[in-house]
Amino acid sequence: MSLGVEFYSYSAFCYLVTTMGLVIPWSCTLAVLDGYSVVVKCPVRQPGILFIIAAGDWVLSVLTLAAACSTASVVDLLFQTSSSFCTPKCCSRYQLSAAMAFLTWFLSLASALVNLWLLPSS
Repeated sequence: MSLGVEFYSYSAFCYLVTTMGLVIPWSCTLAVLDGYSVVVKCPVRQPGILFIIAAGDWVLSVLTLAAACSTASVVDLLFQTSSSFCTPKCCSRYQLSAAMAFLTWFLSLASALVNLWLLPSS
């Protein structure tokens, strides 16, 4: 999506890329932490660390939902207007990015709910 020429014209897409730029390193860091805890066979059960993970997941989940909704609304607006604003190829890329943003939000929400469930057990 960021390779499109008209990408920087719409602030919703810039917001989506910025949000995903935060979500990707956060998710990779959590994956490495989970992999390390599996290899060492010592789960992360410190309340402070779990609270930071749960809070980070919730914040990024809300940001991802906001970015997905704003992107979907701009894509809907672009499809309803004439094709002078974006070519069909670019519009379909933007639509795919909105769908993937909602998928990312759903997975982020699942992670946030699981971490919220683990928080009282620590």
